[in-house]
Amino acid sequence: MGDRAQRGQRRQRPNWNIYPDTEGVGVMLCNRDGPPMQEIMSDGGGGGMVEGWHGWVGTFNGVALITVAALPLAALAVWALARTRSDAGTAAAWRMSLAEVGIVYGTVPWVWMIMLRGDQAGSVPGRVSLVPLRDLLTILAGGPLTVTVQIVGNLLVFAALGFLAPLRFAALASVPRILVLAAGCSVLVEAAQYVLQLDRVSSVDDVLLNTAGAGLAALASHRWWGATATASSDRPRSAPAPRR
Repeated sequence: MGDRAQRGQRRQRPNWNIYPDTEGVGVMLCNRDGPPMQEIMSDGGGGGMVEGWHGWVGTFNGVALITVAALPLAALAVWALARTRSDAGTAAAWRMSLAEVGIVYGTVPWVWMIMLRGDQAGSVPGRVSLVPLRDLLTILAGGPLTVTVQIVGNLLVFAALGFLAPLRFAALASVPRILVLAAGCSVLVEAAQYVLQLDRVSSVDDVLLNTAGAGLAALASHRWWGATATASSDRPRSAPAPRR
């Protein structure tokens, strides 16, 4: 009986391990006590069975389901934008439209999950970790699965922005500019976590990983940057007004 009560107590409050700022699905994979995944995901911000509005917009599962469900809408948005631009004679209409929608679709869900409230949101003050690499070393001390989820997850937060922004905006076709943009966005997210008291740790290591992910994604799309500059120069321009 005592063993059964102890197991029940563990299931009510899983014992999270490794990284204080879970930021996404990592929280579901770092539990040491081993209750069923559905119960883990039903606790706090973990997600689980999607019930009610909070289940859709306030849990990891809900955000993931909304992201998948929104894929056809994203494809429709690309088609509508590209069709409108093609009719207007805009060069590289499909390329521009795909990049714009891809930036939004590939970034918003990650930021959304990062900004989900923790169990003690609003009742505990914001926490800050300003020592570089300290949280990263804590992650590396965990198991391979934890390391993979946490590091890869943080690298992907602004990866879509880093990959697609240079393809859409010629002014951003520069790795240093992408790094500055991603670092600024990441700092804003971490500051929002602190100000809103979301029961998360605002960590400098998150900023470093988010920025590195955007930079690596920018390098991956570097071969297509030249086409962006060409498309920008080929845009239809209005004729100059006749001189009087």
